[in-house]
Amino acid sequence: MQTKLRLALPVALALVSLPASGFAQTPQQPEVEEVQGRVRVPTSYANVHMGPGSGQQILVLVPLDTELEMIGRRGEWIQVRLTPELRETGMVMRWYENEDNGWMHDSTVEILEE
Repeated sequence: MQTKLRLALPVALALVSLPASGFAQTPQQPEVEEVQGRVRVPTSYANVHMGPGSGQQILVLVPLDTELEMIGRRGEWIQVRLTPELRETGMVMRWYENEDNGWMHDSTVEILEE
């Protein structure tokens, strides 16, 4: 029993000395870079997510050739402004009145030159 206790004590002390943020630290997300421009959907439909990640809830499916205002960027994710017209032309999955923007992966849109 004493041998187990002697082995467990250094491990317990090491755990206590870990930072308060926890054991597994997630990589820091880059800041949202403000950008201006327009994007176009070149495929039949493209997902607009609630946040910048494929695990985020889908708000609306945007149809082919729809152009959207680009307002931000975080890595591979582009933040777009949602317009009231999308409620009629897109397939709404989960989109409430207070949401005026969403996120699309840059592989699902074409950035338009101005």
